[in-house]
Amino acid sequence: MLQVLDPPAVRRWSRLAAETLGRAREEIDALNVFPVPDGDTGTNLHLTMLAAAEAVDGLPGSADTATTWRTLAQGALLGARGNSGVIVSQALRGLAEVLRTAEGGGADLRRGLARAAELARGAVEKPVEGTLLSVLTAAAAAVRDLTGDLAAVAGRAAQEARAALRRTPEQLDVLARNGVVDAGAAGLTIILESLAAVVTGSTIGRPQVPAPDRRVVPGPEDGPGCGDSGGSGDSGGFGYEVMYLLEAGDEAVDALRGELSGLGDSLVVVGGEGLWNVHVHVADAGAAIEAGMRAGRPYRIRVTYLTASGGTRRAAGGRGVVAVAAGPALGALFEQAGAVVVRREPGGDPPPAAVLSAIREAGTEVVVLPNDSGTRQVAAAAAALAREEGIAVSVIPTRASVQGLAALAVHDPLRRFDDDVVAMTEAAAHTRHGHVWVADREAVTSAGLVRPGDVLGVIDGDAALVGSDVAETVLRVVRRMVATSSELVTLLEGADAPDGLAQAVQDHLASARPDIEVVRYEGGQGGYPLLIGVE
Repeated sequence: MLQVLDPPAVRRWSRLAAETLGRAREEIDALNVFPVPDGDTGTNLHLTMLAAAEAVDGLPGSADTATTWRTLAQGALLGARGNSGVIVSQALRGLAEVLRTAEGGGADLRRGLARAAELARGAVEKPVEGTLLSVLTAAAAAVRDLTGDLAAVAGRAAQEARAALRRTPEQLDVLARNGVVDAGAAGLTIILESLAAVVTGSTIGRPQVPAPDRRVVPGPEDGPGCGDSGGSGDSGGFGYEVMYLLEAGDEAVDALRGELSGLGDSLVVVGGEGLWNVHVHVADAGAAIEAGMRAGRPYRIRVTYLTASGGTRRAAGGRGVVAVAAGPALGALFEQAGAVVVRREPGGDPPPAAVLSAIREAGTEVVVLPNDSGTRQVAAAAAALAREEGIAVSVIPTRASVQGLAALAVHDPLRRFDDDVVAMTEAAAHTRHGHVWVADREAVTSAGLVRPGDVLGVIDGDAALVGSDVAETVLRVVRRMVATSSELVTLLEGADAPDGLAQAVQDHLASARPDIEVVRYEGGQGGYPLLIGVE
C-alpha cells in the first residue's frame, strides 16, 4: 500500500486509467445522450488519458515529481478530445498544480482534488449539474475533512464518485428520461477508481459501467444540446464543434472567451502559461477559427459536424488528417500538427482496423499519410472500407515521416478538399527523404556490401553510400540531398542518436548553405539515428 504518490505511482495510475477506459469505451459511448447523442464520450476520455499516459511513459526513469506531474497535465492538454476530455485535462492540471511540489500523501491528495474540481468547473462557461463536474465536486467534498493516509483519501474519493455517478439522473432530466447515468461522469469515476487501485495495490476487473435502462422511453422534449458532458444547456442551433490548441497570452484568451461565448455554446477553454485548448459549438466554424487567429496562433484545428437534429454523427470531424507514426515522439509531432495518429511498431504495419477507426474519428473528408512504403497498402485497404461508409478519403503516398510532416504543414481545413489534397501531395513529393542506419547484420545493397557496424546512408529509399562513422556518413548524405533550389532541411533525431549529431549537420549547413532554414525535432525513432527531409 502506497504512502505517497511518487513518479512511478503516477505512471502506473495514468496507464491503468487509460487501459481501463479503453476496455469500457463502448459501454460509456452507449450512455452518451447529453446533450448530443453522438456516442463518443468514452472514446474521447480514453484518447485523452492515453495521451497523458504516453507522455509520462516517454520520460526517463529518473524524472522527478515536478516533471512527472507537469508532463501528465501537458500530455492530457495536448491530447484532449471532446468536451469531456478537455474538462478532465483541466482536472489533471489542478492535481498537478498541488502535487508537483508536494510529498504526495493523503493531505496533499485532498488539496489536489479540491483544486481539480475548482479548475474544472471554472473552465466551463455554463456548468450543468448531473455531469462529471458534479461527480468531481462530490469526490473532492467527501475527502475535504477526512483525516487519513493516502489510501483512505483515494478510496473515499473513488467511493463517493461512484455514489455521485448513480445520482446524476436525479440532477439532469435528460439522463432520467433515457435511463442512463452521465457518460463523462462514468469515465471520471473509472479514473478515480484506477487511482485508488494503484494506491492500495488492488486490481480492477471488468470496468463497472451502469448499462442503459432500455425500458425508459425518451420523451419528445429530448432535444439537442451542446457537447458530450459537463457543458452548458441548450445549443440546438449550433451545427459545428470546433476545437484547437492556441498559443496566446492570458489577456487575449479572456477576450477570446467573450467573443466565442457570443458565437456559440458549450464553451470550454483550459490551459495556461501560453498554451490553451479551446472547445466550442457554433453555427459558423470559420468565425470561431478566425477568433482564435486574432487571439494568437491556433493549430491542431478540428471541425466536427453535428447533425441538425442532434443525432449521431457519421464521423468525428468535418475535415481531418490521419498519420501513421512509429513511436510516441513521432506520433506527438503529428498530433501537435493536428493529425489523428495511428501507432505502429518500427518495421511493422498497423492493423487495417486501427487505420479505419482513425479515419472515422478524423472526419467525413480525410487525408491519410502512411509515412512508410509498406503501410500504404494497409492505408489503401482501410480507405476503401471507409469510402463504403460515405467518408471521402485520399491516401497520399508518403514514404517517410518527413514527407508526412511536410504535407501536414500545408494542410488547410478551410480549403476545398480536392485542392487540399493536391497541395499536400505536392509538398510531400517535393520533399526528399534520407536516413542513416548502423548495420547489425551483413547485407548486400546497391551501395555495396554492408557488414555489422558499418553505417549505411539511404536517400529516397535507395542505399546510397556506406561509411564507418555516423556523423561523417550523415554529412555525406545531406550533401547529396541538398540542391541549389533547396530551402528547408528537417532533422528528426533518433532515440540513440550520438550527442551533437543534428547540431553538426546544422553547423555544416550554416556554413555551406546559410540560405537554407534548418529545423530540428526529437523524433525518438529507434534504429535510425537521424531522419532527414529536404524541401
